[in-house]
Amino acid sequence: MEGVTNAGPGRPRLTARRRPGGTARAEILDAAAELFTTRGFAATSTRHIAEAVGMRQASLYNHFATKDDILVALLADTVTPALDFAENLRPLDASPEVKLYALSYLDAAQLITGRWNLGVLYLLPELRSDRFMSFRADRDRLREQYRALAQAVLDALGDPASTQLAELPFRLVESVISARADALEGTPIPDAAVIAGSALRILGWRQDLDPIHTEAAELIANAETSTLSGAASAPDNVDAMKT
Repeated sequence: MEGVTNAGPGRPRLTARRRPGGTARAEILDAAAELFTTRGFAATSTRHIAEAVGMRQASLYNHFATKDDILVALLADTVTPALDFAENLRPLDASPEVKLYALSYLDAAQLITGRWNLGVLYLLPELRSDRFMSFRADRDRLREQYRALAQAVLDALGDPASTQLAELPFRLVESVISARADALEGTPIPDAAVIAGSALRILGWRQDLDPIHTEAAELIANAETSTLSGAASAPDNVDAMKT
């Protein structure tokens, strides 16, 4: 039938593939990410997503039972790579400032370079429901990893009393979400190295950042991490850091 592409088992697709990703699931996530961040979550239906992919709405339900399930998967992609990386950093023999720089760099890079600015979805009122409890728990765990590393840096600087400062690196990294949104109006986005260096400077760390940058690049190269999305994959990050 003209205009219909066979997608394997099940009913044929309505159109040829039009989205990045090697699977129908990846295409659905890409379409949903675009629509949720541009049209709005509440205003987007599974029919809209299926049409953006070029598949029947019924076929979409072979991959995701509900629109909420799609949002859960997208949100997980924004925190799981950084959380896995942070947990892999814990046993490594490196200074806390190197670990904090590496985590901040990797996390900021994926937030900056992801195809869609998924961090804007953190403010959705729907995320307060129990359906998204797992995402909220993972984000809290990531925040605690940042806080622990920042506190270790403060302790090394001899300033353990400044516990409120330990919360700032996590907030600084997530500020790239709003910076990216503002970039639509022409405001430049700080690159990941600027964010990572600032995460240390905001704690009072004043030494040369070049050796920290070099060591952090090696941590990103050597740590066993989950697959990172978009241009924030570990090999690409390391190449960028070394230039």
